[in-house]
Amino acid sequence: VYAVSALFNFIDGILPGIIGKFFPGFLGTDAEGNVIKIPGLGFILVLLVVIFVGYISSSYIIGKLVELFDKVLERTPGIKLIYTTIKDFFEAFAGNKRKFDKSVLVSIEGNDVWQIGFITREELHEFGLTEYVAVYVPQSYALTGRLYFVKPDRVKLLTDISSTDAMKFAISGGVTEIEEENP
Repeated sequence: VYAVSALFNFIDGILPGIIGKFFPGFLGTDAEGNVIKIPGLGFILVLLVVIFVGYISSSYIIGKLVELFDKVLERTPGIKLIYTTIKDFFEAFAGNKRKFDKSVLVSIEGNDVWQIGFITREELHEFGLTEYVAVYVPQSYALTGRLYFVKPDRVKLLTDISSTDAMKFAISGGVTEIEEENP
C-alpha cells in the first residue's frame, strides 16, 4: 500500500511540471506562477496507463489465441472441411473478402422465373465452364442456399437495390421492405 501511495504521490509531484513544460497554460498557474497541482491526477494517469497496457496486451494475447485456435481447426482432419467452408462463407458475406456485392436476378428454371442471387465468381475455368458465372441463391429464412453455374445472359445485375437489401429480401421470403436509397 505504501509503495502504491508513494508512486501516486511521486507522479502527482512531477506531472504538473511535465504538463507545464509541454503544454504551457494547460493546468494554469497560481499567484506565484507555479503550475497548479491537481490532487489525484497521478492516480488517474497510472490507472489509464494500466488500463491501456492491459487492453493492448489482452487484445494481443486474445488475437494470438484466436490465431492459434484457427490454425488448429484448419489442420484437424474432418473438422477442416466444415470449418474452412463456414469461415470462407462468413468472410465472403461480412468480412474483408466480401463477395456478395453483386446482387442479380437469375433465371434458372424458366424464362419468366427469376431468383435473387449474388455473383460470387465470374471465371469458372477450373470447372471447364469458361462462359459461365457462379451465382449463389440464398434460401428463405436460412443462410444455406444453392450455387448455380449460369451463362451471363441469364443474369440481370440489380443496380437500384443494395446487396444488403437484396439478401434481406431473399432470406425473408420477400416479406422485407426494400429501403429507398437516400441521395
